[in-house]
Amino acid sequence: MDWSAFSLSLKLALWTLLLLMPIGLLVGRYLATTKMRGKHWLEAALTLPLVLPPTVLGYYLLVSMGGQSWLGGAWQWLFSRPLAFSFEAILLASLLVNLPFAIQPVQRAFERLDPALLDAAACCGLSRWRMFWRIELPLVWPGLVTAAVMTFAHTLGEFGVVLMVGGSIPGQTQTLSIAIYDRMQTFDAEGAGVMSATLVGVALVAVTISLFSMHRRRGGHGR
Repeated sequence: MDWSAFSLSLKLALWTLLLLMPIGLLVGRYLATTKMRGKHWLEAALTLPLVLPPTVLGYYLLVSMGGQSWLGGAWQWLFSRPLAFSFEAILLASLLVNLPFAIQPVQRAFERLDPALLDAAACCGLSRWRMFWRIELPLVWPGLVTAAVMTFAHTLGEFGVVLMVGGSIPGQTQTLSIAIYDRMQTFDAEGAGVMSATLVGVALVAVTISLFSMHRRRGGHGR
């Protein structure tokens, strides 16, 4: 078991979760309530990471992080080191790739809210912030749990984009999924098997938590 790669994967997943969930909450609620023109184009753009090949996404990210790009140049000027093939690079890639997982479950949860309930709360004099905090948030929490679980699990197993922008540097960018690939390249099937089983176990727990939250919500509605 490569504990260094495992801890790096956990670190990447936790940072992705921490930074992406507020974005998912804000964007998901906005998409569920807005009637702006071009909404479907925005939704399509945010869904693109689900359908694009990881190598295509990784290519564009790598080009945008290179020393000749404004982002890579600004990073080099600020921190005196390149952005590509660093932990920050795989974190940025992870944030982009996981946008659909963080936004869509939250958006669907907000879309299921009964407008009559919010109208009644407004008639009772609740401010928009209190309606959000005391009514909307408790009702959409299964969607938030699902988004968090899916984002965390998908980050742990991400391979293509992370390899493209981070390479395989032990202790810096070599996550568990990349370590599995490297072990298979050196014919270490036993080591790869242990790490693969670890990822399967984590994914199983994550999906179980997500399903449990959905069933509990349905049960709550049935009572």
